[in-house]
Amino acid sequence: MSPTATGTRLRITGSNFSYQHTTFARFCADAAELGLRDLELWGIAPHLQVDTATAADVAALRAELDRHGLRVRCLTPEQVVYPVNLASGDEGLRRRSVALFRRAADIAADLGSDLLFLTSGRGYEDEPVEPARARSVRSLREVVAHAAGLGLECVLEPLQRRETNLVRTTADLRAALDDVGEPSLGVALDTVAMACAGEGVQDYLRAFGVGTGGVRHVHLVDGTPAGHLVPGEGDLPLADVVAALTAAGYPGWATFELFGDGGYALDPRPALERCLEWFRGLDAAA
Repeated sequence: MSPTATGTRLRITGSNFSYQHTTFARFCADAAELGLRDLELWGIAPHLQVDTATAADVAALRAELDRHGLRVRCLTPEQVVYPVNLASGDEGLRRRSVALFRRAADIAADLGSDLLFLTSGRGYEDEPVEPARARSVRSLREVVAHAAGLGLECVLEPLQRRETNLVRTTADLRAALDDVGEPSLGVALDTVAMACAGEGVQDYLRAFGVGTGGVRHVHLVDGTPAGHLVPGEGDLPLADVVAALTAAGYPGWATFELFGDGGYALDPRPALERCLEWFRGLDAAA
């Protein structure tokens, strides 16, 4: 059965999130063998280091994708790590962060991606957050406008408190979208960030709806509530999330955002297989 089973109707992307210790060729081969054709590409070494990637590097990546019949749907540069910070109080770092995301948009367009994935950055913990919010909005506006000029939409994902003091809740996200004011900026719903904020899928659906300008991309991942776990290995109500998104007519993609939790990165394919088995099991239970 295809990962895009008709009963759930959600469309699943493969992702290299848990393949950081393998070659890109290994990831592509596994994705293709498991019946995946569409990808969310995590932009980080050793697969794609956005700020140093040359045209030849991007062409080689595209050739490997084409060889396996794979297409990038969303490019997600690594961004929750110093010194990348769209809200940085150091103007030099802020400008370099904007330049990195502009370059990511260029690469996303070259790879034929639909989406560029963004987060807010973070402010200093010992200063008021309002100046950092303003810097974040300014940076996001620059990146989103550049991406739109390339035919790309962007999505903005709330983060956990340990990751940011800016966009963490649906209220924060609504304010950021309004302040950026770019119609091509939509919402990324991450089930762990959502749960850590004490919110649920209906909060997102009420606040944003689905589609362009609303929920446009989903990270479907389990936790306790934090984590990046295979569905069923945490305690989040992921089947309810899928059901609610389906009922709302969600038209976008969902990615199993697995990292090193549970040793997935040491042997990533079995974890991906369990994700797909869980997803297919939703149809069997329907």
